Amino acid sequence: MALSVTDLLIGKLATILENEGTTIAGVRHEVDKIKEEFLSMKAFLLDAEANKPKTEGQKLWVARIRDLAYDVEDIIDEFMYHMYEKQSGGRLSRGLHNSIRAPCNLWFRHKIAKKLRKITDMIKAIPERNQRYGVGLVGGATTSEDIQKLVQNQAESSFYIMEDELVGIEGKKQILMGWLMDDEQHQTVISVVGMGGSGKTTLVAKTFTNELVKRHFDCYAWITVSQTYDVVHLFRSLIRELYKSRKENFPAILNAMSRIELLELLVNYLESKKYLVVLDDVWDIKVWREIKVSLQDRQLGSRVVLTTRNEEVASNSFGVEIYIYHIQPLQKKEAWELFNRKAFSTKQHKTCPTELKSLACQLVERCEGLPLGIVALAGLMSSKKSLDQWQQVCNNLNWYLHNNSSLDTMRNILLLSFTDLPSQLKHCFLYCSLFPEDYLFNTKRLTRLWIAEGFVENVKGVTPEEVAGAYLRELCFRSMLQFADGFVSGSPLGRLRKLKMHDLMRELALSTAEKEKFGYVYDGREVMEEISTRRLSIHRMKGEIKSWRGMSKIRSLLVFDTDMFSLSFLNTLVSRFKLLRTLDLEDVQIDKLPAAIVYMFNLRYLNLKGTLIEELPESIRRLRNLQFLNIRDTKIESLPQGIKRLLNLRNLIMYRYTRDLYFKAASGTEAPSNICKLQKLQNLSIIESEGDTCRLIGNMTQLKYIGISNVKERDEIDLWVSIKKFTLLQSLGLLASNEEEILPVKAQCPPLPHLRKLNLVGRLQNVIPWFSSLHSLTSLVLHWSRLEDDLLPQIEALCNLTRLYLCNAYVGEELCFRRGFVKLMRLELLNFASVKKITIENGVMPNLQYLCVNSFMELKTVPLGFEYLSTLQYLGLKDVPMEVIRSIQKGGVDHYKVQHIPEIIHVFEQSSKWIHENLA
Repeated sequence: MALSVTDLLIGKLATILENEGTTIAGVRHEVDKIKEEFLSMKAFLLDAEANKPKTEGQKLWVARIRDLAYDVEDIIDEFMYHMYEKQSGGRLSRGLHNSIRAPCNLWFRHKIAKKLRKITDMIKAIPERNQRYGVGLVGGATTSEDIQKLVQNQAESSFYIMEDELVGIEGKKQILMGWLMDDEQHQTVISVVGMGGSGKTTLVAKTFTNELVKRHFDCYAWITVSQTYDVVHLFRSLIRELYKSRKENFPAILNAMSRIELLELLVNYLESKKYLVVLDDVWDIKVWREIKVSLQDRQLGSRVVLTTRNEEVASNSFGVEIYIYHIQPLQKKEAWELFNRKAFSTKQHKTCPTELKSLACQLVERCEGLPLGIVALAGLMSSKKSLDQWQQVCNNLNWYLHNNSSLDTMRNILLLSFTDLPSQLKHCFLYCSLFPEDYLFNTKRLTRLWIAEGFVENVKGVTPEEVAGAYLRELCFRSMLQFADGFVSGSPLGRLRKLKMHDLMRELALSTAEKEKFGYVYDGREVMEEISTRRLSIHRMKGEIKSWRGMSKIRSLLVFDTDMFSLSFLNTLVSRFKLLRTLDLEDVQIDKLPAAIVYMFNLRYLNLKGTLIEELPESIRRLRNLQFLNIRDTKIESLPQGIKRLLNLRNLIMYRYTRDLYFKAASGTEAPSNICKLQKLQNLSIIESEGDTCRLIGNMTQLKYIGISNVKERDEIDLWVSIKKFTLLQSLGLLASNEEEILPVKAQCPPLPHLRKLNLVGRLQNVIPWFSSLHSLTSLVLHWSRLEDDLLPQIEALCNLTRLYLCNAYVGEELCFRRGFVKLMRLELLNFASVKKITIENGVMPNLQYLCVNSFMELKTVPLGFEYLSTLQYLGLKDVPMEVIRSIQKGGVDHYKVQHIPEIIHVFEQSSKWIHENLA
């Protein structure tokens, strides 16, 4: 982490040197010198990350470098804060904790330069004690070697676990055996993918050792790859295991053979043999690429099995047939059974005593179905006999995770994924731990925070949002974050896939964040007197915050205790964090912007979504570095003139969403005409159209996402002249002024090669002829279109469409999906008052996973063709006739049409509450 902190600082210093030449005049030389020193330190820290510091002195050295990097950031930010205050001609608010008085600039520059020189001297003093960065972290095994040995031991142990000690494995094993022993003669690769500790190795080991499987192949081998593999060593291991499986003696000169000789031996040995090779714990695609050349496809029915934590490794076939098995967490019943077997193995029936059941359930829930966690915690608890001992572990699980030797194996295996991350992703992952337990992440919110924090590197030709999105996908590929289904508030059928962090991984990440002074979660359970972290996340507040030492070091404040904060308290709190980069107050119940916020020149990110704030002050103009402003679902109906001064603003989110099925689904916000001066703005949604708005927005040519409300038919010419200038446009939303207003979309659409999302809310006279030209479109929303002509023939031509939302879009009596929709995964049909029949032809929507049918009270029968939707995972039904519901229930005449769908949710209202009934 010291390397990550140093990387961030080097990037910050480089930006300052490049962009702030005038501001830092007088201290530029010192800033440049420190940057060079930290570049040299980075080389040392690369060695420190590869080798585990063994002595306290070495650990102190690494920690000191991290602290010095933070000290430099403090000095630079303090200087920039002062200079911006002088340039703006303003005085610091009385309420602000002011460690900087108002000396003359010359004296202040001298003071800062002196501080920087002192830091430089301290930096030089560290390596001078150890021959100027020459000391390596030697002595003892490296971290990677320690962990590699641990993983090897775990894999070997998996072969000897008795079948009756395992839970929930039989069905999974049968699937793998079916793939291993099918009739396919071409070589097949089977990838078993999941997070660390999910049971991948155990599952494959139990399949590999099955006698039926062994007899199916001429020879077989199991090799553990790990992170620090050596391909020559892997070839030798592979040869030994293959020979051993046939009880043959391998060549005596094996250890002396070169890579080419080993490769030739392998190829010749396997030429006429049907083989099974397991590559356990594969971290990198390069492993399979290097080994594959030795495992040639002779069309004898050979199989290769990979276990990996990385989805990218699992899905990369390199030209051969692949099967991917995503290992799922244990079901609650299975998890409870496994915990009982291990924790109460000495009991007669291996069952939990009644008095411990509540606490045992809590521990099992924390494991979230992760077998490694369940077994490790059960092992720990097997030695705890009294209720008090169990209570102590439950109350202090985080401490036990880091301080109890019986949990070392679990901790190291889980943290292995973290140590393998690049520097930037380590920051991003640790940041996720600052959110509450079991939190479902809004991916846009998360990636915007990463950008504002400075975690996202600059890549030429790629936007920070795209880079951050790649980071997020990488964390998912590496099984560091998991997909979780969640219901959107206020919309009974609005199920979306979101991301979450496994609870045990979060606990380990949070401890790492605290140890490295990266971030701290305050939950009100203890009195805090000093802050030594850069980021503070408040989950629960008890009483007033007094003055904590180190408050000026805080760069990020996230508040999740939405009900506990009064405006005066929040203002007092915020005023002490004058150098904040990010401030997230989502859903905090305040009705006015804390006055101290407008003095935070360093602020990049301000999230006020869901607050009760009614207006932004004119002084918002002072936040000249602000990049993200979110006032969605507040009571703010118009923006002040000062908004034009926020020249670095990239995202302005300002709509109010009603989430109903009627016409007024969302409202925009009025903005002054001078908002068009925000040339860096990429996301503007939703702006209320007034006067010349549709013409003036054409000046913001960097826009990628725009939503415009209150659009009128007379705006058509100005609107499309502006849209023509948005050459980067990816998302367009147009909302008519009322339900009778015709949306101005009759004009020929200009080329929009990058448009991925189109939302049209309002009446359409005809099906829009230019729909079919939107070849990149992935999401289409038509709300209240009320078309009389069949709209589906135009839409089915959209070859990349993955989501289609139609609400009161058609007033005919039949919807017929005859062809196309090849990539469609999500279909939502809402509020079709006159439709009596829905037909889905065979072969249409072959990849559909989610289907919602809402408010079809005239529907006479269950939609025809449900039985063809073989990939459908979720069917939601609300406000449809009961005879339709009865026909698909178990025993109903149409049940066979839906019996393949895993989840069928019928939503109905009962006693003013929405009831979710699962018909599957």
